[in-house]
Amino acid sequence: MKKLCFIFFFTCGIAFSQNLEEAIYTAAETFISTKNETSLKLLTTQETTFKNQVKTKDEQLALVFLQCHKAYYLDEHSKLKEAIFTYEDALKRFNNNELSKLSDFDIIESCLKPLGNLYTKTGDYTNAVSTINQYIFLAEKSKNTKHQISGAINLAKLYQTIGKHETVLKIVDDAFKFSNSNTNQKALLQSIKASSLIALNKYEAASFSNNSVSKFENFKNNYILEFQKGNYENALTSFKKAKECIAEANFSKRELAKFYVEEAQLQFILKNNNIALTSLQKAIKLLIPNLKNDGLPTKTDLYAENTFIDIFDLQASIETNSKKALDSYNLSFYVSELLQENWTSQEAKILNETNNRIRSENCIELLYNMYNQTKNKAFLFEAFQYSESSKVSILKSINQKKKRLQQHPNDDLLLKEFQLIKNQEHYTNLIIREQLGNNQSQKINALSEKLTAISLELKALKPNIEKKYPERKNTYTLETVQKKLNKDKAVLVAYFYGKNTVYQFIISENDITVKSFNLTNETKQSIISFIHLFDDASIINNDISNYTNRAFNMFNLLKLNTISTYKNVVIIPDGLLNFIPFEALLSSKTNTTLFEKMPFIIKNKTIAYNSSVQFYLTENQKNNKTDLLGFFPVFENSNQKLTYSIDEAHAIEKEMTSTILMNAEASKENFLKEASNFGVLHLSTHASSGDFIIPANLSFHDDTMFLNELYSLDLNTNLVVLSACETGIGKLYKGEGAMSIARGFQYAGAENLVFTLWQINDLSTSQIMQSFYENYSDSKSAFFANQQSKIDYLKNETISNAKKSPYYWSSFVYYGKLEPAKSNNILFYIIFSIALGLIVLLLFLKYRKHDRNASRISP
Repeated sequence: MKKLCFIFFFTCGIAFSQNLEEAIYTAAETFISTKNETSLKLLTTQETTFKNQVKTKDEQLALVFLQCHKAYYLDEHSKLKEAIFTYEDALKRFNNNELSKLSDFDIIESCLKPLGNLYTKTGDYTNAVSTINQYIFLAEKSKNTKHQISGAINLAKLYQTIGKHETVLKIVDDAFKFSNSNTNQKALLQSIKASSLIALNKYEAASFSNNSVSKFENFKNNYILEFQKGNYENALTSFKKAKECIAEANFSKRELAKFYVEEAQLQFILKNNNIALTSLQKAIKLLIPNLKNDGLPTKTDLYAENTFIDIFDLQASIETNSKKALDSYNLSFYVSELLQENWTSQEAKILNETNNRIRSENCIELLYNMYNQTKNKAFLFEAFQYSESSKVSILKSINQKKKRLQQHPNDDLLLKEFQLIKNQEHYTNLIIREQLGNNQSQKINALSEKLTAISLELKALKPNIEKKYPERKNTYTLETVQKKLNKDKAVLVAYFYGKNTVYQFIISENDITVKSFNLTNETKQSIISFIHLFDDASIINNDISNYTNRAFNMFNLLKLNTISTYKNVVIIPDGLLNFIPFEALLSSKTNTTLFEKMPFIIKNKTIAYNSSVQFYLTENQKNNKTDLLGFFPVFENSNQKLTYSIDEAHAIEKEMTSTILMNAEASKENFLKEASNFGVLHLSTHASSGDFIIPANLSFHDDTMFLNELYSLDLNTNLVVLSACETGIGKLYKGEGAMSIARGFQYAGAENLVFTLWQINDLSTSQIMQSFYENYSDSKSAFFANQQSKIDYLKNETISNAKKSPYYWSSFVYYGKLEPAKSNNILFYIIFSIALGLIVLLLFLKYRKHDRNASRISP
């Protein structure tokens, strides 16, 4: 077939370009006939020359043919990064020159399909979905059912990899509707379906589905079924039978390596550690054929292949020496970093965070045990660094990029990178909107193609940027953290919410300690049920004693009694703890039912939350603008009218130099146009945390802004106040936190934010906001104003006890810097005048005494 393609292309070239076109095909055919490393080097040299010479479409098509064969070889020989780059260049060349109009070259089979599979192999799931959907669309358009079915198979495998088994079943069932699928395709679909049914605990349906697959697939699915049920001995029996039929599977080296890893995992569970290690060594030797020694390879031996991560993680679990186990985990982290080098979308990074989190927890546990044995506090700080390394990595990355651009604002490379990132989020937002609307596959495909093109441009820019600005890891020492805490007169309380354990790191100006508690079902339920106390105002008010007991118990569970001597507290929550209002916890038992009298933490602690220690330590350029821009859609003549939002606006105008946009003026268009021109943004509106389909969103008078649209903005505000419901709530991802509106503003560049953790009351919000801006106007510190506004609210005698429930005031949380309160000017002048008067008085008395002494000694 390839030979026929070559003859076709060779004979159909344009006359004046015949020699170059022929040379390209000849080079490709020569390589195909003698594939080895020597011929690859020659081909790469020729490819570079051809790239500088090609002009006509026929020449471009010949070069696409050459690149596809080169990429196929690179993939076969585990040079995945180079293979991806080559396929991407071929695809870009094919699309930019509209070569589909020139010939019937099968770009799906030759490029799109292997490229989609490579993205899946390397964990770049966003580009994988986009690429597979593109060739499914092309196959539908050309009525090529073979490619449609193979696209469905690869898409189902991808979703199976990331655990979306319901989606897998839908894709497979739709693929079965094609009547002309071949036997091999049907068997693959049946096997995929059986695996996902087992994962969903639908064992009977899985057994029925398993009857029509090959012997190997049958035994393998039986092994998975028994494994899922916890029948590990039976699982091993089925696995061995599958191993006897392995020739049927026609595995590549990589697939065979994965098979050995599965065997090792099963043997490890059965406590056959030596057999497990032997299987892992077989897997390593398959992936690194030239590796001479047994044991762990070095970093120089490794490449971007996610099977390595499974190998090293399991090897670490088997290892009895803590130091060697950490070495193994660190190799997993290293391979994870190699994989991430090729990812351009934050969605791909988010989907891969879970494994890093589990690995971090294991490293923390090892180091915590090493500390308990040695009492060496260096192990505690190392554990803290593992804890922080797996938090908000995407926010940290974009923050570093923005900081670099601030330092070099006129650099064309950095400006182009940022524009591409903005465009990427813009088109992602358009796809989301399209999927929520008419779901026109043609339009979605066109948007997907644009996203792919942006991804390729970002990858092309990356080497040049890294060469010009070598990326330094954001390292910090314990002394660095303690110096900052000493300056802020604060203590840092950072949590790591793991799969099995919650760790609490407390760092003060002169010490570091770690505490932990097990995440039992009872503990998890306690945390979840406490969060649900704030679902409705009546829950707390109907049983106040229940609340006081639970709030004190949560205080103890989170081990906050150890920071009693500190006034200023920096809290880095994690996991479900992101949704707990720490200020509303009680520091001691109480029998009172009067909320004003309760020992809330807010009364003696000023709390600033942060997403990561890196954000706490980073000093960004301060915006010199202090004016406020407020958005108040109000939603008159609707059942969502925000009546008290008007009072809120008037209170802000009284306290701040402000531009207030009310009703129709509070439009999304005006927000996009004006937001970056002010030092403070205030949005009093409706918001939603979204769900598994619809992302978090914010309402303007005329339109809705979805989360991804916020990602495309570039803000440098001193403060953002989100006076709207659930702005800190969204789909929770391990490590990255809640995909909330607040996160969108952080991504856009907002350093200090006030936002909400649940649905808020219009009247109480207005009252708290009035107090907040009174305090902020005087102190110029949102850190101070957030605490004081809540204390003022609790002390306000015009507010009833029921409305002083923490439901009404503790939803607002402050994320950002610990700005000290500036002294009120009048108070400053009073103190200055008194001090000056005292100095004058002292000088007067001193000189008077001097005069008296002089008179005594005069002749």
